[in-house]
Amino acid sequence: MATIKDVAKRADLSVSTVSRYLNQHPYISDDKKKRIKAAMEELNYTPSSIATQLRSKKGTMIGILVSRITNPFFSYLVDAIEKQAKEHGYNVLIMQTYDDSDAEMKMLEMLKQSVINGLIMCSVEGDAKMIEDYQTFGPIVFCNEQLPEAAVPQVITNQEQATYEAIQFLIKKNYQKIAYCTGGTLTTKGHGKTRTQGFERAMLEQKLAIKKEWIFQQVHTIEDGHQVAKQLIELPESNRPDAIFTNSDEVAMGILEYTLQQKLQVPEDIAIMGFDNQPFTSLLAVPLTTINQPVAALGAESTKLLISLIEETTYQVDQSQLELTLVQRKSV
Repeated sequence: MATIKDVAKRADLSVSTVSRYLNQHPYISDDKKKRIKAAMEELNYTPSSIATQLRSKKGTMIGILVSRITNPFFSYLVDAIEKQAKEHGYNVLIMQTYDDSDAEMKMLEMLKQSVINGLIMCSVEGDAKMIEDYQTFGPIVFCNEQLPEAAVPQVITNQEQATYEAIQFLIKKNYQKIAYCTGGTLTTKGHGKTRTQGFERAMLEQKLAIKKEWIFQQVHTIEDGHQVAKQLIELPESNRPDAIFTNSDEVAMGILEYTLQQKLQVPEDIAIMGFDNQPFTSLLAVPLTTINQPVAALGAESTKLLISLIEETTYQVDQSQLELTLVQRKSV
């Protein structure tokens, strides 16, 4: 059975152009229409009725892949993407992976089947080369995910440098025993790898110890933060860190909450730093020092870039909108 990819190859056009033709997009030349129609007739190609139904409302649909939409960062990011998409006449289809590469594959297969016309990946679990190959079926953009080895357009902030500067900030505040939380696994792949590189670089430059019992992997939620704080408090007082950097405001909030419940003082007994600057961070019992991410700009720039790829136009990402900044509050 012929696929949209086969039609595109026969017509010597991109898959996205054929997809726009099937969706009755107005900006396709008569010559391209004739070539596509001829290719479809030669191959006896019939569009998928399911895909057509999903696309029928507007003619183009963008996929958005996130790890957990319950994480407020991803909620705001998806909101920014959808707003920008609607401004350009696109609809969105959202999928959560829960860090499962199989879920990621399902969304990539939707791109292959032309259920979606482009994909914004705000979470990456699979092999970079495999994802790269799926661009044959439509454009893909990584949003807030940096994979230098992948030939995929990426809209990113400099998280490695921001984390490095945050750890340097703690050190200048005379914190020497610094714990670290990541949503990843401290490998060269996966969540938070660039932030981990920034943490390690700052600690090694100052010749500070990176202790195994002060490192926490695959932590994401407030409850995870409770467990981190519990483990730290159970350490002998002489072996506790005096500060902790977390890759998530949610985790930081959990650590803060549990620490205060145990009648310890923040930042006197332990300083806490988050990442994202989610709206609630200034309202906590001890307002949280964190790193502000330009979430609206990340969403908007990623969407503009993807749409330019779908429509075969050009767009230059505005890096000036993607600066990370340290927000100093009372938790440090």
